Amino acid sequence: MAKRYGKRDRHTSILKELTRAPSLRIVELAIALGVSTETIRRDLDELTALGSLNRTYGGAVRPPEAEPGVTERQKILLPERERIARAILERIKPGTFLMIGSGATTVHVARRLAAESRNLTVITHAFGVASVLSSNPSITVIMAPGRFNPDEACTYGAHTIAFLAGFQVDRAILGASGLMLGGPTDANAESAAIYTAMVGSAAATTLVADHSKIDRSFLARYATWTQIDELVTDRAVPLPFADRLGASGTEIIIAS
Repeated sequence: MAKRYGKRDRHTSILKELTRAPSLRIVELAIALGVSTETIRRDLDELTALGSLNRTYGGAVRPPEAEPGVTERQKILLPERERIARAILERIKPGTFLMIGSGATTVHVARRLAAESRNLTVITHAFGVASVLSSNPSITVIMAPGRFNPDEACTYGAHTIAFLAGFQVDRAILGASGLMLGGPTDANAESAAIYTAMVGSAAATTLVADHSKIDRSFLARYATWTQIDELVTDRAVPLPFADRLGASGTEIIIAS
């Protein structure tokens, strides 16, 4: 950064720096921009009012990301999600007991399972997943009760979690809003609680997520990588993630 900046340039520099680091310190910004800490505090207050960042004691952090509803998400990255869904098939044998979470990619997985798999039992809280699976009469679908989330077309809450805890399945298939070095995250804390419950009720957990989810941080982390057996994605994973997943015992599957 340069030694002296006008207010507009300072704001631009602060936001640019926040794309490189998840948090900033007032003292460090003041030194880098050649202004007083009071000036930086005013800058951060103005940027907070604009929704560009969140003020913290002594600095600022990135604002939590929002995510469009599942219906909107199902319209994008269709080839990538379809490749991921196809890659799942060979890992699901007849007679398998599954839990499948809500999400755009998991609906693609369910659609592919309905078309090409047989004799499965699937427990889900997602209406989209249940709907597409119902086209295959050899697949038994068990719908979890709970409060209804219209944006995600799924159930959630204490009743849902208690219901899921009463089962033990072979595999959970889950999506994520973002993937960080600490684990998969979700934009919705209620959905994240459901995914945590599914991880706890499954002998193995498969995470399905396209490349756009990598290095995106959302509100709620629902698992660590040591709890994820497989990540199925559509592109090679950057080295820091590959190293972390390898150290955690998570297999990376690239859907070609």
